[in-house]
Amino acid sequence: MLQFLLLAVSVSVVSLSCSVAQAQSTSGATKSAPQNSTNNLEKSVVKVFSTLRGPDPFKPWGKASPQEVTGSGVVIEGRRILTNAHVVEYASQVQVQTGQEGDKVSATVVAISRGMDLAVLKLDDDKFFDTHAAVQRSNKLPEITDAVFAYGYPTGGNSLSITKGIVSRIEFVDYDGSVGGLRIQIDAAINPGNSGGPVIAADKMIGLAFSGLMNAQNIGYIIPNEEIELFLKDIADKKYDGKPILLDVTQTFENPTVRDYLKLDKSVEGCIIHLPYQANAENGLKEWDVITHIGDTPIDNQCMVKLKPNVRVMFKYKVQQIAQQGKVPLTIVRAGKMMKIQAQVYGGRPHLISDLQGGYPSYFIYGPIVFSRATVEYLSFLSNNAPALNGYAYNASPLVTLRGAAPTKEREELVVVSSPFFPHKLVTGYSNRFGSVIYSINGTPVRSLKHLVGLLRDLKDELVVIHYDQRYGETMVLPRKAMMSETEGILSDNGIRSQGSADMMAIWNAK
Repeated sequence: MLQFLLLAVSVSVVSLSCSVAQAQSTSGATKSAPQNSTNNLEKSVVKVFSTLRGPDPFKPWGKASPQEVTGSGVVIEGRRILTNAHVVEYASQVQVQTGQEGDKVSATVVAISRGMDLAVLKLDDDKFFDTHAAVQRSNKLPEITDAVFAYGYPTGGNSLSITKGIVSRIEFVDYDGSVGGLRIQIDAAINPGNSGGPVIAADKMIGLAFSGLMNAQNIGYIIPNEEIELFLKDIADKKYDGKPILLDVTQTFENPTVRDYLKLDKSVEGCIIHLPYQANAENGLKEWDVITHIGDTPIDNQCMVKLKPNVRVMFKYKVQQIAQQGKVPLTIVRAGKMMKIQAQVYGGRPHLISDLQGGYPSYFIYGPIVFSRATVEYLSFLSNNAPALNGYAYNASPLVTLRGAAPTKEREELVVVSSPFFPHKLVTGYSNRFGSVIYSINGTPVRSLKHLVGLLRDLKDELVVIHYDQRYGETMVLPRKAMMSETEGILSDNGIRSQGSADMMAIWNAK
């Protein structure tokens, strides 16, 4: 699996995961950089300083230690600054500065798309924009081999860096597993700190630098203007809603035996539906449907459409261009017959194990046990730990077996023991259940963290029986009254101010 390096730079002792790679040295201003706009560009590209207080998924009652990070940004129309989401997400303080000026200007995040890694900043001192003009953006995609210049403030120095390269590749890819978008690959050197800086071709911005490929040289990625325009249009109402996406799973139509199975000759080209997102939808796609056109655009047997004479991308790219009112027009072949349908599109893919979406984890403490939701951030303890991952898989933990599953009415989310047990005689003899998923409380299957808190609140039995969802382990039986009476002392001993997050305490205190 390819690993990408988000290019914010941390200067704290504990580095951000997006800046752990060693930065390559970057060149200074290139002599052949575009001369007509160099001075203006240098004043319109800023260095972004952020103090981040992210969540601590393993101690959800607190926040992670502050981390100082830097990235880049660019002035855009509307007296705003555009940067990457990962540069300012969870920021308690944001400031910007240009290479020609000593003073930093405080900023506020006013819009963010974590999936597309874009964010917009407003400055406290609006006069900044009187002398720092918006950078012009191109309204068309660059061509392969077009010369480009990457502007930004990578690690290794404090002044503006400009590096030169070419456009190497244009693709439509999954950005974060739930949303797709165009991505441009360039070979200009971009390193930690370039995140959010503009990439220029023919004196106009063509995109925003956002990541590099780990363990590879001269492979960097930018978010093209088309994606930026969709984001800016979306947030015009001060709220980011997300892009429409087609969630049906597809496969290519290249194998001749598959063609024989479907009894279709070579004149039919398209993309096969492998797994419909809504299998029972009345007007939806069905297994073995072959999508031949999206709108008026033909789809080839590799599920691709032509973007330019020498550029093909996944056909799902067209969804964001032509979807209207939650539908996208498709031409399909079903059981040998051609027909047109309006397929349902969605604003995102719901997951049983979702991410925190820029928030902080909910939690509830009951005796020496801390309960929380399983999130993408929480699963970081498994991500780079093969032995632990194998162990959880062998034990049939839902953290592994249901990693890509969607929520259901019976199970809206996974509830986990998020922290090691606090030392206490109540759990003497039990093994530490950190990372275990709760299956039931006194025989009632747990649907969500809110449901669990409600069950514990309303329980009248003398004993609390906690059954875990795994192949091997143990079932815990605990005295209910002692669990409740000992909680306050456990909180005090461990310096925890509240038994639960505000949303969980509202449920616990409800009658």
